[in-house]
Amino acid sequence: MKVGVFGQFYHDDSEEYILTLLEALDEKGIRVMVEAKYLELIRHFLDEGKDYETFSSFEDLDPDCDMFFSMGGDGTMLRTILYIRDLGIPVLGINTGRLGFLATVQKEDIRKAVDSISRGSFDVVDRALLEVHTDPVNQELSEFNFALNEVAVSRKDTTSMITVATYLNDEYLTSYWADGLIIATPTGSTGYSLSCGGPVLTPDTTGFVITPIAPHNLNARPLVIPDDTVIKLKVSGREKNYLISLDSRLATLPEETEITIKKSTFAMKMVELRTESFLKTLRNKLLWGEDKRN
Repeated sequence: MKVGVFGQFYHDDSEEYILTLLEALDEKGIRVMVEAKYLELIRHFLDEGKDYETFSSFEDLDPDCDMFFSMGGDGTMLRTILYIRDLGIPVLGINTGRLGFLATVQKEDIRKAVDSISRGSFDVVDRALLEVHTDPVNQELSEFNFALNEVAVSRKDTTSMITVATYLNDEYLTSYWADGLIIATPTGSTGYSLSCGGPVLTPDTTGFVITPIAPHNLNARPLVIPDDTVIKLKVSGREKNYLISLDSRLATLPEETEITIKKSTFAMKMVELRTESFLKTLRNKLLWGEDKRN
């Protein structure tokens, strides 16, 4: 078995957990590739003479890799898409961050997780991605035009609201007068969309959520649509440019740009240990049932 390991940041209190992961993988005889920049961050506390295969991009990630470990929080999980893309490598998130809806394995349970992986006691589920196209073509988005959580448009260089004309399968829906608009996947429904009043969707839901950001009209409510819907957005406002974000990646678009958003042709494969579940994560992360009156 061969796995990849990726992280974005190194914190002093995470040293023992990174070491635990590498040691646990080694004990199970699992070959390890480490993202090159991350290896440089952690090399100072690795055993002398201990070295690993490395990768730096999607192009040199071994397609024979059986699994990918993401060390960090949900933001790190989102960055793994840039390496995985359409290779179909399952990803397991180890949460050394805070909330952790995507990185579901707690750092204290790393050895248990590796043991489960080695015994095959896990499931692989598909998580839908959003795919973005612009007219005219934007070079910043032409290569990394996909998102796991959400695509959002928002105002730039102004405190004035923008108008987002929205079409579903070429039929006009409405024009949102707001700070912006979020198109979220079921995975992203617990992220930015939730903080703006959107609903929580279970990961197996075949739908997307359209959520306005601070709309001027209070009757502009979140809308759940089928995931085979093609969404088109046209943004206008006082400024000539606006922002588009794909998860954590930003680009600037001129207001005459037309955005098309649809379900991607490939999905992100997520590893789920059989001791975990989405409902358990909801209870733990959102503190459901913690009301002392219950």
